Amino acid sequence: MSSHSSHVHTELPAVDERLIAPEIGYEIDDGRLVHVAPSDEDHAVNQCAIGALLRAHRSVGREVAVDMLTRTTERDDSAPDASVYPSARDPETGGRQLEELAFEVLATERLGHAGTKAAKLTARGVRRVFAVDVRKQRAFEWSRELGTWEMLAMAVHIHDAALAVPLPVAALVDAVAADDATVRAYRTKRHPEFLAERMEERGDVLRRQLVLKFGPIDAEHDALLQAATPERLHRYLERVLTATNLAAVFAE
Repeated sequence: MSSHSSHVHTELPAVDERLIAPEIGYEIDDGRLVHVAPSDEDHAVNQCAIGALLRAHRSVGREVAVDMLTRTTERDDSAPDASVYPSARDPETGGRQLEELAFEVLATERLGHAGTKAAKLTARGVRRVFAVDVRKQRAFEWSRELGTWEMLAMAVHIHDAALAVPLPVAALVDAVAADDATVRAYRTKRHPEFLAERMEERGDVLRRQLVLKFGPIDAEHDALLQAATPERLHRYLERVLTATNLAAVFAE
């Protein structure tokens, strides 16, 4: 899998070729060493929430990262607040590939400064960059064509190949919507926990139907019910409608 990509500007350094050592609290902006202060509560909470949202919505073969440095130019090495990028290694460099989506949290950062960062990210080849202003309940997407931010309507969803499930814009700025969207995304992606929950619910329904129709379930048939695969459980639910005894429901 290749993103839109670290090969866009072949003369540039690899996206993970560092100008600055990671995790020391600095970035490089146009060749200048810039201190990146630790986040305040609003920024930290929102950044964490966006990371969780992206992880729930990501497509197969994508990773989600927060504060991951990206080399955008010869003179810039800075980190989006959150990003989605291919998990496959770059076939040419052996390092990571360029992010496809990047997100900036505006709790402490100005929109203009975030725009400068977005312009450099998209020039490097990042497909889409978003800014999220939770305090004012707003979200923006960077427009390459206009060279500025465009506000997104709260009712729309972000559709992208990097996302297995469309991401509601409202979930980026509202905690309740974020929780709901995360649950829906995992359910839509058929996360094992939701499949197990659904299996348990269907098993309980079948058990009630069997008891109502045939009386108490003996140990042998109860063991078959508890060990049933999703396919067998579906078959048992169909058979119970017409079966005249327990053996007919569980017959192989």
